[in-house]
Amino acid sequence: MVPVLFDTDLKSLPLIHRGKVRDIYAVGDEHMLIVTTDRLSAFDVILPTAIPGKGAILTRVANFWFNYFGDTIPNQVSDMSLAEAIPDTAERELVEGRAVVVKKLKALPIEAIVRGYIIGSGWKDYQANGSICGIKLPAGLQLAEQLPEAIYTPSSKAAVGEHDENIDFAATIDLVGEDLAQQIKDISLKLYTQAASYALPRGIIIADTKFEFGVDSDNRLTLIDEALTPDSSRFWLADAYQAGSSPQSFDKQYVRDYLETLDWDKTSPGPELPDEVVQNTSAKYTEALDRLTR
Repeated sequence: MVPVLFDTDLKSLPLIHRGKVRDIYAVGDEHMLIVTTDRLSAFDVILPTAIPGKGAILTRVANFWFNYFGDTIPNQVSDMSLAEAIPDTAERELVEGRAVVVKKLKALPIEAIVRGYIIGSGWKDYQANGSICGIKLPAGLQLAEQLPEAIYTPSSKAAVGEHDENIDFAATIDLVGEDLAQQIKDISLKLYTQAASYALPRGIIIADTKFEFGVDSDNRLTLIDEALTPDSSRFWLADAYQAGSSPQSFDKQYVRDYLETLDWDKTSPGPELPDEVVQNTSAKYTEALDRLTR
C-alpha cells in the first residue's frame, strides 16, 4: 500500500505557504522547498480524500518537463540537494521523492492557460456565445474537437478556497506590463505546442494545460510551480479519442466527472471520494507518468 501524505509539518524549516496541493518552506533567504502532497483539488476546493502516491508522480512528471524544456526557458529548480535543504534524515525521508528545492523567485499573478481542444468551461462558453474567453471560434465545433490552433486564455491566480477568474490579455498587461505579458503568452503557446507533439506518439493528447511563471532579480521569465502534469492539464487517451464525446482521461477530469454526479455546490468542504474513484485516479496518474517518461 502506497503511504498517503495529506499535509506536512516539517520542524526544521519555516512554512511559507500551504497551497491546494503544495506545502512551501523557506530554505535560507534564496531558496524554497516545495513539497507536493497527495491532496487533490477540484473546482478550486481541496477534497478531504487524498490520492496515494500522487505527489510523487506529479513531482516526477514536472521534473521531466523542466528538464525537457531546459534549453527553452529557465525553470525554478535549484542545484541545492534535498540533503542540503533538510539535513535531518528522518524529516527528509518524509518528503523524499516528492520535494524539490527551488530558487526563490517573484511569482506572477497569472495562470497561463493554453487550450488546444474544446472541453470543460471552454465548451460551455462556446455553446453560449461561440467563443472561449472572448476569442471567437468557427461555428459548428463539436465537444472535444481540436481547435484550428491553440489559444491562450489566461486567468487570475486565486487564493486557496477562491475561484480563479478568466481575464483577457489586456488585463495581464495591467498586472505585469506589456513586455512580460507578451513573453508569457508566446512561451506558453510554444511550450504547449512542443509538449503536445511529444506526447501524441506516446498515446496522450494534451487537450489543455496551465503554466505559472515567476521572475528572477534580473526580471527574467522563469517557469515555476508545476508543468504539464495530470493536475494542471487534461491528458486524453489518444487511441480512444473521438470528437463529439467526452474523452477517456489520465487526469483529474475523471474526479471532476464523478463530482458532477453529486449534489454538491462546489464550495468547501468537498465530499469524500469512494475507494473505487481513488484507485482509478491513482492508476490514471501512474499510466500518464509511464507513457510520458518511458
